[in-house]
Amino acid sequence: MSRVAVLGTGIVGSAAAWDLVRRGHEVSVADSDGDAADAVAAGIGAAAASTLDASDPSAVAGFLNGHEVVISAVPYALGEAVAGAAIAAGCHYLDFGGNPTVVAAQLQLDGAARTAGVALVPDCGLAPGLANVMASGLVARLGDGPVDEVRIRVGALPVEPTGALGYQLAFNPAGLVNEYAEPCEILTGGRPATAEPLTGLEEVAWEGWGPLEAFHTAGGSSTLPSAWTGRVAELDYKTLRYPGHCRSFRAMLEIGLFDESPQPGSGAAPRTVLLEALDTHLPRRDDDLVLVRVWARRGETVEGLQIEDRHDGRFSALARTTAFPATALAHLMTTGVAAHPGARAMATAVEWGLLESELLEVGVVATPGP
Repeated sequence: MSRVAVLGTGIVGSAAAWDLVRRGHEVSVADSDGDAADAVAAGIGAAAASTLDASDPSAVAGFLNGHEVVISAVPYALGEAVAGAAIAAGCHYLDFGGNPTVVAAQLQLDGAARTAGVALVPDCGLAPGLANVMASGLVARLGDGPVDEVRIRVGALPVEPTGALGYQLAFNPAGLVNEYAEPCEILTGGRPATAEPLTGLEEVAWEGWGPLEAFHTAGGSSTLPSAWTGRVAELDYKTLRYPGHCRSFRAMLEIGLFDESPQPGSGAAPRTVLLEALDTHLPRRDDDLVLVRVWARRGETVEGLQIEDRHDGRFSALARTTAFPATALAHLMTTGVAAHPGARAMATAVEWGLLESELLEVGVVATPGP
């Protein structure tokens, strides 16, 4: 039994803690809301619960002392500091990433992580994370040599869409808007480039759930563009939504509603107002759906995989497919299989075959793609 910590007990953190307990680990949970941490610990049989200010690196390092692995589910803005605290505590570190700027700063901690003998792996969620490991596995199937294209399509969707946006809140709306506001890293002509968010609109057919639309969003490609420069000619990551969603949010972007600067008239930052409106008015429901489709092509040879996941009665599909890739990797770290010192994204931290086997235990199943 290994000691594993989970920071943050929201929908993803609580699912991560549950799976780690299921796997037989001694799990400590911590949250800025001590009552929330206590409730999660009592509900899953965690060993301990603590109140913790994750913005205090010294407090985080003290909490992590004696733990082998930590999974961080705190806001991405704290990622660099929490990763540094894990290194100071000699603790392997994983998080759910998603913000390219923060992840780039975390990867700069590679030397410190190697010196401490710990693995530091951001971007361990659904996308970035699981989908990127799938993509790496497909490229490996094509063998050595150049690859014509790699495409990643991922969506967390309501089973029953309502309203003009066809969307329900599954996590903090700040993360959603961040994906829609930042440059999107791609490969074109074998070289890194960026695409504007909420562009590149395409129609996607998906039996049972279509029609859908896909469009560029930020963060999902993680480190793949830099890792595959010169090897993969074309690479992009796009988010799946119900038709009309992209156009609505693109309009919000174009009229300045993503702006984080206080405005001369009201003094309010438009993004703050938008986030409050999304948080207040978008529905929240238990039943949800996660769709993942990834394919890689060389000439006429195409390798593909896809996932359809639903709420399992305990956790949402988004919580399952975000938390369980990280807990699978954490478990592999405790057995020494994937505990390679240094900082790297998930796509190079674990092979698809290993991750796939671990996810089968919790019913996250990939099938051959169309």
